[in-house]
Amino acid sequence: MLRGTFELIGDKSISHRSIMFSAISKGNNKVSNFLMGQDCLSTVSCFRKMGVDIEIAGKDVFITGKGLRGLKTNDNIDNLLLDVGNSGTTIRLIMGILAGNDFESTLIGDESIGKRPMKRVTDPLRMMGCDITGKDDANFTPITVRGGHLHSIDYKMPVASAQVKSAIILASLYADGQSIIREKVKSRNHTEIMLKAFGADIKENGLDIIVNPVDELFNQDIYVPGDISSAAFIIVGALISEGSEVLIKNVGLNETRTGIIDVIKNMNGNIEIIDERVVGGEKVGDLLVRYSKDLTATTIDKTIIPRLIDEIPVIAVLATQAEGTTIIKDAQELKVKESNRIKTVVDNLKKMGADIEELEDGMIIKGKTRLHGATIETFKDHRIAMSFSIADLISDSRVMLDDTNCINISFPGYFNLLKDLTK
Repeated sequence: MLRGTFELIGDKSISHRSIMFSAISKGNNKVSNFLMGQDCLSTVSCFRKMGVDIEIAGKDVFITGKGLRGLKTNDNIDNLLLDVGNSGTTIRLIMGILAGNDFESTLIGDESIGKRPMKRVTDPLRMMGCDITGKDDANFTPITVRGGHLHSIDYKMPVASAQVKSAIILASLYADGQSIIREKVKSRNHTEIMLKAFGADIKENGLDIIVNPVDELFNQDIYVPGDISSAAFIIVGALISEGSEVLIKNVGLNETRTGIIDVIKNMNGNIEIIDERVVGGEKVGDLLVRYSKDLTATTIDKTIIPRLIDEIPVIAVLATQAEGTTIIKDAQELKVKESNRIKTVVDNLKKMGADIEELEDGMIIKGKTRLHGATIETFKDHRIAMSFSIADLISDSRVMLDDTNCINISFPGYFNLLKDLTK
C-alpha cells in the first residue's frame, strides 16, 4: 500500500517553458520549483549554448534574459550544434524560437528523438518563411534551422499537439503580422498562459489562438506547480493498492491537463481536490487519493485524449483492475512518443496476464485481472518504466524493469519517493 503526504516535483511542461521564455525576455527572471529532470536540463543546456546566463541553486533557477532577438552563437561558430537529448518538448518549441533569430543552428538528440516526426513543426515554420533542412525533408534529426524574417500564418492544426502549437505561437512573436492558429481540440495551454504574463499579445477565440508580433517580452518570477503527469503514477498506485491513502500537495490543475482526474471519477475512483487556488495564472490544488476496490471500466476517446495523452500507459494499468471492458481509442499519437506506447503497453501487460487487445489507435482492456510478475521491456521510455513499477505494487511476483535510468528524464527521485510511501 501507499500512504503519506508529499509535495510533487515541478511540472515538466511548465519548467521547459519557464527557461525558454525567460531566455528571450528582457531582464532577470527567477523560476522556483523547477524540475531538475534530464529533459528540462537539456533545455537549460541549449540556451546556455546560445549565450544565456542560467544559474541553478537548489530547485531555483535564475535566468538573465537576452531579449526576443538577443540569442546568438559563439562568433567562431558558423553553425551552432544544439543537443536536445531525449526531449521532444525542447526540440519542437526551440525551433519556433530559432526560426525568428538570425543565425544557423543544427538540432540533434538521442536515438529516440531521431525516430520522432518533426515535419508537423518544420512544415508550418517553412510556410512562415524559415529555411529548414534535415533528414527525410526535415522530418527527422539532424535538423538545421536558419532563422530570420518570418511571415504571419493562418494555420489549421492537423493534430492536437501542444508542442506543435507552441512552436508556431513562438515563431508568430517574430512574424510581420497577425497569426492565427486553429485547433480542432483544445491542447494544453501553458504556453498561452505564460507568454501573456511575459507581455505577449495573445488572444483566444474559442479554439483559435490569435498572436500579434511584439518587440520584447519582459522578465517574470515563476512558480512551477507540481506535475500532474508525474502525480498520475502515485495516484494510480493508491487507487489499486489496498489500504492506500496519499495526499499530494501543490499539483497543477490546468483544465487542459486534468483528463486523468475526470477518467478516475468516471471509473468510480476515490479522488478529491482540496484547497484549489490560482498561482501565476495556473490552477493548483492538493489531491487526496484513497484505495478504490469498486473501480469500473470506461471509454476514453478523442474528446479527452489531448488532456491525458501522457497518462494513458498508467491508465491502462488502472483499467486491468476495473470491472468491465475499458476502451481507449483515437490515441494514434501514442505511436510517436519515446516508444510506440500502444504496442509497448499491450505487449508488456500481456506478459503480466492482462486481458488486453491492441487497436490501431488504442487498446481494449478487460478487467478485473490478477497480474503476475514479468520482465518489462521499457524501450528506455520513462512513462513505461514508471507505469510498470506501479503494476508491481499489485503483482503476485516481482516486476523487473530492463531500464530504470530513463525515469530521471522526468521524475528524478521517483523510486525514493515510492519507497517512502510504501508501507
